[in-house]
Amino acid sequence: MLYYLLYPFHESFTLLNVFRYITFRTAAATLTAMLISFVVGPWIIRRLGDLQVRQTVREEGPKRHQVKTGTPTMGGIIILSSVVIPVLLWAKIDNPLVLVVLCAIVAFGILGFVDDFLKITRKKNEGLRGRLKMTGQLAISLCIASYLFSQAASGKFTTELALPFFKELTPEMGLFFIPFAMLVITGSSNAVNLTDGLDGLAIGSTLIATAVFTVLAYIAGNAVVSDYLHITNVPGAGEVTVICGAMIGACLGFLWFNAHPAQIFMGDIGSLALGGAIGTVAVVIRQELMLFIAGGLFVMEALSVIIQVASYKWTGKRVFRMAPIHHHFEKKGWSEPQVVIRFWILAIIFALVAMSTIKLR
Repeated sequence: MLYYLLYPFHESFTLLNVFRYITFRTAAATLTAMLISFVVGPWIIRRLGDLQVRQTVREEGPKRHQVKTGTPTMGGIIILSSVVIPVLLWAKIDNPLVLVVLCAIVAFGILGFVDDFLKITRKKNEGLRGRLKMTGQLAISLCIASYLFSQAASGKFTTELALPFFKELTPEMGLFFIPFAMLVITGSSNAVNLTDGLDGLAIGSTLIATAVFTVLAYIAGNAVVSDYLHITNVPGAGEVTVICGAMIGACLGFLWFNAHPAQIFMGDIGSLALGGAIGTVAVVIRQELMLFIAGGLFVMEALSVIIQVASYKWTGKRVFRMAPIHHHFEKKGWSEPQVVIRFWILAIIFALVAMSTIKLR
């Protein structure tokens, strides 16, 4: 919005030339998102507390988590407002890829809001039924994937799959792109949701993964740099960098309130939205497989649940003391801050491995 309002006057005021640079607008979106979080965060926390929008901790979880009961939840409202407003201010909102990611954030946020609302009204840690929740995620993912596929049919998008470590190997996915994109987006949304179990764990890990995709989005949108690094060039993807910047700012701002001991939890409205957004970014910049590396911590969390459920169903035995895996280490005696910081370190390692593949092609 500010780009369209101010940049036309750049010939009269040369300072306004900065609005043409994605790097400037990304930095501005990051700072704006942080500022919004810091300003509205305390008010939203108080308001949610007054409305009795408070967390209900499941009884089968670690006993020391019972002290978290009563903490305000649905803090994803802070995250969504801190992402959407800066994007509307600093990004070129007529860019189709920007609109796709923005719609993904809002749509998954609405789904998460419904889930959280049901938990609050029922006074227990059960919202939407699993199948209904998954159906909603798949429906949103199908809309995103179908739209992008239609853009590819008109030559405005590519459905070639980028393979890390391989320079020239970019197989055309064709119609298979739709189910694959749905898997990536839905899986990412669920994985971040599963990671959201300890103070600061999900938001800090999301921050780290998003930093990687901020760089990748910028490269994908720059024809010269993407050609040099052998990364698929996606016209218009550079503007997605601004969204990633807003997400980083929102994560930093929310972490201020979500750090242990948390003043507020993000709830599904935040975790589903952030996970869906990262998955959508990975799809629109054609770096889906990079998400499995950069978001390795989320993959680890999701796999721990899958393994636990499968093992108990087939053998009657549990592989982990509790799933997701962050609770396993709590059961082993690690304190909550120890688990969170050590998992952040793992997330950073995954991010560094992902970044290293950019040159190893």
